[in-house]
Amino acid sequence: MKKPFTFYIVSGLIILAVIGVAVSLISNPAGFLQRIAVIVIIGAVVYFLFQRFNRSNPSKREQRAFIKAAKKSKRRFNNKESGTVNGRKGSVGSITSIKKSKKKSSPHLTVIEGKKGKKKNRASL
Repeated sequence: MKKPFTFYIVSGLIILAVIGVAVSLISNPAGFLQRIAVIVIIGAVVYFLFQRFNRSNPSKREQRAFIKAAKKSKRRFNNKESGTVNGRKGSVGSITSIKKSKKKSSPHLTVIEGKKGKKKNRASL
């Protein structure tokens, strides 16, 4: 099978680069290390700038929604705790009200997004 022409060009450039680095390291080691340090510093600055300005992606919006829901849930949970005495509500309720409260979902949990479609019938699988 023939190798493409670009393969020879790329391999030739890599060989020339290795030869150039070796000659630079042998002839002027201090200058070589200084050049490498400058390249690393510039690369780090570009990386941090890119990370700083690239934070407007969709995952950031989802994270913001999660933090907002967590704060809201925490406030609601703390308000319900402040009205309780020894873990129970101050008013005496009937047995049916206790059963109804058990059916409710936890007050400190909030659904941010989710599929609200019809659930599958798993018995038919």
